[in-house]
Amino acid sequence: MDLERLAANSNPIYRAWHNIPGFFARKGVAQQRYELDQFIANTFSSGPCYYYVLDFLNLDKPMMVSPSIQDILGVDPQAATVQSLIERGHPEDVPFAAKAEETAFFILKNHIGMDQAKNYKISYSGRMRVADGSYRLFNHQAIILDTDEHYGVARTLGIHTDITHLVSASNYKLSLLNLFGGESYSNIDVFNNPQQCIGTPSLFTQREMEIVRLLADGKTSADVARLLNISPHTVKNHRKNILKKSDCKTTGQLVSRCISEGLI
Repeated sequence: MDLERLAANSNPIYRAWHNIPGFFARKGVAQQRYELDQFIANTFSSGPCYYYVLDFLNLDKPMMVSPSIQDILGVDPQAATVQSLIERGHPEDVPFAAKAEETAFFILKNHIGMDQAKNYKISYSGRMRVADGSYRLFNHQAIILDTDEHYGVARTLGIHTDITHLVSASNYKLSLLNLFGGESYSNIDVFNNPQQCIGTPSLFTQREMEIVRLLADGKTSADVARLLNISPHTVKNHRKNILKKSDCKTTGQLVSRCISEGLI
């Protein structure tokens, strides 16, 4: 996700994170945090979520996180570190998460090119221990905020969304999805020849993705038509095309697939 492009569009994710940590020292923090929360909820989340900024140059220090991490994971927002997140991963899923991260950066560097890295969302799912001690399935999504002078990753924005109510189990696959409709890399088996991944065009158009996200949020066709200011007939045609493209028979099956594959 190109920060200059986001700035030009007055996108709240740019305004909120471009000047870390000075952002929280400025006036209007509550409003900017609200805008960022809304942007993440509408763009990256289909359930309870928290977000954090991972600074690769200061991995041992507390991260900047959203307050919701307290209610979801039982982690103090002022003391949250990357280690505290790793420790809450399910023991059976931690090796997959580590391999998924390694594979994602390999693909970004060797297949996509780090000059294009900010245009991509890294996505995979795994179980995490929540505040009550039980394990729930979370979709991990991350975008690169900054790279260093050698195109190494400096900071990422991560979003963890509880998707237990939508998907019963992880597919243990990695996806790198182009945020602007370009070539994406989906359902990569990180343990078996991940270097052989092949980029493919995005499955849905930008308008179709808007509709899928609204459907995942429980909106009816009438709601979608009203929110997007299009006719119910147009929504009906979009839904028909979306189901055909995804080889799904029902909206529930569609949403489950899109969530498990990190499309929404």
